[in-house]
Order: sequence, then C-alpha cells, then structure tokens
Amino acid sequence: MVTTGKRKLKTKKSYSKQNNLFGIISKVTLTAQTFLSQNDLTLLPSQSLLLDSLISSTSHSLSLLLKPSHPLSLSSPHHHHHSWFRRFISSTSASDSRWLDAFRMSNPSFFHLLDLLSPTLTSSIPQITPDCALAAAIFRLAHGASYNSVARRFGISPSDACRAFFTVCKAVNDNLGNLFELRTDSDRVVVGFGFSSLPNCFGILGLAGFEIDEEILGKNGFLLVQALVDSEGRFLDVSSGWPNSMKPETILHESKLYHGVVESRELLQGPSYKLSDGSLIPQYVLGDSCFPLLPWLLTPYSRGNEEDGFSSAEIAFNSTHSRAMGLFGDAFGRLRTRWQLLSDSRKWKRGCVEYLPFVVVTGCLLHNFLIKCNDPLLRDKGVSCVEKEGDVLASDGVVDESAVRIRDALALHLSRVSLRR
Repeated sequence: MVTTGKRKLKTKKSYSKQNNLFGIISKVTLTAQTFLSQNDLTLLPSQSLLLDSLISSTSHSLSLLLKPSHPLSLSSPHHHHHSWFRRFISSTSASDSRWLDAFRMSNPSFFHLLDLLSPTLTSSIPQITPDCALAAAIFRLAHGASYNSVARRFGISPSDACRAFFTVCKAVNDNLGNLFELRTDSDRVVVGFGFSSLPNCFGILGLAGFEIDEEILGKNGFLLVQALVDSEGRFLDVSSGWPNSMKPETILHESKLYHGVVESRELLQGPSYKLSDGSLIPQYVLGDSCFPLLPWLLTPYSRGNEEDGFSSAEIAFNSTHSRAMGLFGDAFGRLRTRWQLLSDSRKWKRGCVEYLPFVVVTGCLLHNFLIKCNDPLLRDKGVSCVEKEGDVLASDGVVDESAVRIRDALALHLSRVSLRR
C-alpha cells in the first residue's frame, strides 16, 4: 500500500515537471513568434523563414503532446492586421535593396513584370490581387518557401498560395516565351559570340540535373534539362524533364531544338561564314562531349588513347570550347542562386516531379527577363555544365565526316587567332 502511494506521488511529480517543461517551451515559442511578428520587415527572408518553420513545427509537436485537454495557443498579442507583403510595400522605396533580398529582383522590375502579367492574373485568380499573387509566387520561387509559409506571409490560404504559384508560372510561360531569343533575336546572339572569336556561333548546349527525392527514377535518379545559352548567359532554348536513364543523344533528337534545325529547318539555316583561308563555317552551336558531333553541333576533340596527343589547332579549339561551356555552368549557377526552389541542394518529391519542367522553364524565362531589365547579377555557385558527373558519358556515336571538316576548319582559325594575341 505504501509502495503504491509512493508510485502515485512519483508519477504526479513527473507529470508536474512535464507540464512545467511544456509551459516553458510554450512561452519560449510564443516569445519567438512575437519577435518574428515585430521584426519580420528587418529580418532577411532566410532568417524569418527558418524561425517561422521552427515555430510552426514546435507548436505542432506541442499540440500533439498536450492533447485537446490542454490546447496550445500561440496567437501573438502583437499580431499585425495587415500581411507582411502590404507592410513591406508601404515601408520600402523603389530603390530599397530589400526588394532584392525578398524577391531576387528590383522594385522597378517587379512592377514592370506585374504590368505584363496583370491581365492574365486578374482573370485567372480574381480572389487575390495581382500584385499579391505575383509576389507570393516569386517569393516561393526565390526562397523555396512552403505554401504554408507563403500563406502566412501574404495573408492568403495555402491552397490560394499554390494556385497563385502555378497561375503565375503559366502566365510567365504564356507571356514571356519570346525571351528565348534564338528564334526572336538571333542576330544579337551571333554578334555576342563574335567577340569571343567564334564566328557564326549561335549558342552553348549542355545538360543540367535536378535530383529526385524518391527512387521513382531508380537509385540516385534525377531529371535532366537540355538548355542552350548565349554569350551573356541568357537561355535561348530549354527542354526540361528528361529522366537520366535517357541518353543525351536521344534527348537531343526528341527536343524542339533538333526539330527546328533538322526537321522543320527553321533554325540555323542562315548563310555560312567565310574564314580568312576561304573555308565556310555554317551556323552552329557548341555542345558538351555527351552530344554527338554534327555539322551544326560541334563538340570537343577527344582521344581514346591517352598516348595520342592533340595538335595545336585541336588544343586551341578545346580551350575555347571549354571556356564557352563555362558560360553554361555560370548561367545555371546564377539561375539556382536566384531561384532557391531550383537549388542544387533541393530534392524534388514524387508529387512535385511532374511540375518540375514547368517550373524550370519559368525560372529560365524570369532569368532572361531580369537580364533584359539590367537587374544586378547575384553571386553564383559555379556549378559544372553537366552536374551529375559520371552519369552522363561522352557520346560514342557515328562520326559525321562533314562535321569533322567544319570543326577542323574552325580549330585552325582559333589557333591562328590565339597566335595573334
């Protein structure tokens, strides 16, 4: 009897200590929420998002532990009537650097984009103002924020945050598609490469990978994006969403770029460029070694036997080719840095994989838009042109003799240029 009483007393004390601990955690969490509410305009988005996530997960865990008999209330006494976005708008000027922190674009660029997309956004999601819908979508793209976090910040429901994101993505694709300028401003593209002694070049072609969280594509599976970039790091053509089990040559053959060059013959069909020795160089793009060598797609020289050395002309070509491929890596580095939803550290879950190609194209178009608006470049991470080394191998296809002659002529030209420098 005495033993039973001691056990009850011990249990009661343990329960009391547990309640005290929960009470302390609740007060700390409430204090953190109050701090966030009072300082959300001065904290960096990365800081406020981390704090918001910790508060949300802590309050959820406590609610599960305390049960309905001890409900946890975390409504802050300093809760603002207006959403963070409305207070942000009213407290910032057109030149405020906080726009770059929050939306990865300047105030003038944001409102220019809003003017372009407002008609579509107004008709598609009338329950949300166009500026709020655009800001919510751009914020998610910029920071990889969850729909719940976006909803709390913009004063909308998580379902409306999701609807706004995909509506904005569609509006960007529908209204800014002309910013893939291989078809709309190819003259500018070829002039840009001319400064690098690459006559008649119309872009750099490579592959980038996006990891998938679950094994729906096999172990270590990822989706590939084939993209063409210009000398300024703009995207000229993007073909997204290919599984890494596909060969790069197969991806190339199924892309719109290949169709435009080979089948419909609407691309790269302009006049050849005459070199000083009389050789003619047709319009072409430089491609990574995983692609086949074609008359319009020039890849680097390779040697099956390491004992076979490269000629001076081949060295000059490979050196120039390597620097050019760096433009591709830089473009994706800046893309991933600006839009954290596309970061190379993020793994896409099964339910989101089907939307990834759509989101990648949106990010590329906005990347081009901001270059055109002369927005400042953000510091990139310097990713490689094929980000999954070892998974994408060099092409071993049949050699095109015409392509060999064209590459040899261009290589000789580049070696002469290097001697004059």
